[in-house]
Amino acid sequence: MEKITIEDFKKIEMKIGEILEASKMEGSEKLLILKVDFNEEVPRQILSGISQYFENPDDLVGRQVVFVTNLAPREMMGKTSDGMILATSGDFGLALLSPSIKVPNGVVLK
Repeated sequence: MEKITIEDFKKIEMKIGEILEASKMEGSEKLLILKVDFNEEVPRQILSGISQYFENPDDLVGRQVVFVTNLAPREMMGKTSDGMILATSGDFGLALLSPSIKVPNGVVLK
């Protein structure tokens, strides 16, 4: 993987967001539709390909997770995603990146 500079890294905005709603996207086996509170005027819609890890998407509601929030919006299956959840997966399942304590929604990672 190519090395980046600290200036490149500073271009990535990561914030803590609280998942307010989570539902399966009709017609997709992989995508969930998340409504996320970043302490902005309106919650953001973020689409994420993590559906296979959640039999009940409501299990995500109320969780604070790290998101990349300055990606250009992306259209998927006729819906717009305005950010990206940070997670990793493997034989162990799915691990969402979360703060170790409750913090205000919208806090920027430094």
